[in-house]
Amino acid sequence: MVRAGTDAVPPSARRFMRRARQRRLRAALPWASVGVVLVLAALVTWVVYGTSLLGVGELRVTGTALTTPDQVRAAAGVPAGLPLARVDLAEVRDRVAELPPVERATVSRRWPGTLLVEVVERTPVAVVPQGRQFAVVDGAGVVFRTLPQRPAELPLARVVSPGRDDAATRAALQVLAALTPQLREQLVEVAVEGPARILVKLRGGRTVVWGDSTRSDAKATVATALLGRDSDTIDVSSPDVVTIR
Repeated sequence: MVRAGTDAVPPSARRFMRRARQRRLRAALPWASVGVVLVLAALVTWVVYGTSLLGVGELRVTGTALTTPDQVRAAAGVPAGLPLARVDLAEVRDRVAELPPVERATVSRRWPGTLLVEVVERTPVAVVPQGRQFAVVDGAGVVFRTLPQRPAELPLARVVSPGRDDAATRAALQVLAALTPQLREQLVEVAVEGPARILVKLRGGRTVVWGDSTRSDAKATVATALLGRDSDTIDVSSPDVVTIR
């Protein structure tokens, strides 16, 4: 068998075969491009989700005062090197929010390898005596800290079982929020002895009988106006009919 030389193929046939090869290449090019894109996408996905190349290298904490960054990191429970893309931000947020002093937390990614936890801590508004210690509560009545000594800057609320769901705690906080600066300056404590038996005790042995926690703004205004009277007891339980003794 004798192989025909190139010159034996007519020029028209060679042109036809060249154009056919070019058409096949052009037809295959989009599929090749798609294949390259898929391979690159698979590679990127593997790097992001399956390796520690973009893993958690730093867990940065901001906003702590009552807690420490290490306490927040421990509560977050995110192992070093875990792919940043695989961190469940909502779960981390909820775990950090379980720390008693934390009111809320925000968790976000900072590429390539930082997890940022921004903490907002509870604001103390009162302390409640509990034996020899003092329970610190926020505006919602949540007990988030216990101290051996009373902080001088926080008012004293005297209730039996402080807590978010305790009606006496909510009543005491409502009264405290309504106090005028003049009343707060002389305040010794707010004592909740019953649903309609709230006493605001002032310096000098004076007492404002508050009644229940309704109409607290009006009661505070009336009590403030009567501070200059010579009396030991100001009864504003019905702010429209005030009794002074």
